[in-house]
Amino acid sequence: MTDHAEEFEDHRQVLIGLAYRLLGSVWDAEDVVQDAYLRWSRVDRAEVRDARGFLITVVSRLAIDQLRSARVTREAYVGPWLPEPVATDTLGPLDTAELRDTVAYATVHLMERLSPPERAVFVLREAFQLPYEEIAGVVDASVANCRQMYSRAGRHLAAGRDRFPLSDDEHAELLSRFLEAAAGGDLSALAELLAEDVVAWSDGGGKVRAALRPVLGRKKVLAFLTGLLNRYPLESFELVDINGGPALSITADGERQIGLVAFRDGLIGTIYSIRNPDKLTHLSS
Repeated sequence: MTDHAEEFEDHRQVLIGLAYRLLGSVWDAEDVVQDAYLRWSRVDRAEVRDARGFLITVVSRLAIDQLRSARVTREAYVGPWLPEPVATDTLGPLDTAELRDTVAYATVHLMERLSPPERAVFVLREAFQLPYEEIAGVVDASVANCRQMYSRAGRHLAAGRDRFPLSDDEHAELLSRFLEAAAGGDLSALAELLAEDVVAWSDGGGKVRAALRPVLGRKKVLAFLTGLLNRYPLESFELVDINGGPALSITADGERQIGLVAFRDGLIGTIYSIRNPDKLTHLSS
């Protein structure tokens, strides 16, 4: 049992990162990984040739089942359901562009558009470079069908992903300029940073005040941000490392929130504000 536990711990962080990519929730990811450990503890290790591959398969199947039931719950959520932000250092290795991109907040949000099998195929192929033959066994589909799902998922995600991603330093600089303009009430500088079709998302989960629908377009987003800052002045803020990139931890009106932005062609295309305190628990110091 000790050997089982030690071997599992060698893979835990990678499995958490996998489950999070599939579920968008650290809570659910941890539950799935713990369930996978219970199953692992009952396995005859002599019958497992590749522990990593075995555990990735188990976690993926559990996550697909969990995602199917979670989608029903999320449809009844108060306001938009946004993924839970997660500290980068809890997500496992991000030593390839694919691993980093598939955990980027905007990508995790966009993956909500995919069906559970499509999401699993995309993550296993894009992030973990599994061959289609192995992926087919995980999602119980043919190799040809997996190829189609991967292609379809890529098309769904392409429209919302930046063709020319910024470096972390460029991202942080523009994020700081955005906050400086917003906090200073400089609408002209703020407008210059926003794409014409920018979208602002807020997630309060019915626990705190938040917009119940996405705010669409530069003019409406400017009015929305101005109204918020007039009513709830910033008390404190800091740059933090979230989902593999820079983000803002903000306190206003005594309430903490995480703010993230996604860029498109050098301008802010999407703004995310996660205010539901339940989704910030893992980020508490």
